[in-house]
Amino acid sequence: MRTRVHGWRWQRNPLRRRSDVMEAWTVLVVSVLLFVVVPLAGMAAGLRAYDQAGSLAATARAERHQVRARVIGEPPGRVSAVEGDRERPYRAQVRWTEPGKGTRTTWTRVPAGTRTGDTVSVWLDARGRDVAAPPGDAAIVQHAVTVGVCAAGCAAAVVLLGLAVERRIALRHRMAEWEREWERTGPKWTQPRA
Repeated sequence: MRTRVHGWRWQRNPLRRRSDVMEAWTVLVVSVLLFVVVPLAGMAAGLRAYDQAGSLAATARAERHQVRARVIGEPPGRVSAVEGDRERPYRAQVRWTEPGKGTRTTWTRVPAGTRTGDTVSVWLDARGRDVAAPPGDAAIVQHAVTVGVCAAGCAAAVVLLGLAVERRIALRHRMAEWEREWERTGPKWTQPRA
């Protein structure tokens, strides 16, 4: 029959060693770090990434403008067998008219399935070059969540690595403590009895 005594490391008793007390405190500290500090660090990193990505997206929206352009180039031939049957975006020549600047033409990526004569949205920078669309709200949230999860994972890894190092040091001290105890009590057990 076995009896478990809960919290024995915290209670005073003659069998409790200093290493037992240190182990109890370590478990408490690591638990608080893993269940409180690590999630807070992930949330803080995610919120900071959200703010930064939001300000970068707002800057990109301010520097870029969108125009509606008509596709004038011929689409590429059938997708090769290596790429499979999936349709992929491709580059095509588009033309649009800007007030005060006349008709303009450029090459840009258009969605798969676009044909000559279709109208597409094109994002341009201040110089009139074709640029990528600014990130939307979903992309910003996805970036923030990714950064938050990675930060929390890294923080948890640091805590668990610290725990592993502490456990190794504690084991070394416990073994040294047992050796000292055995040096005191060992001769009583190993001496021949007369």
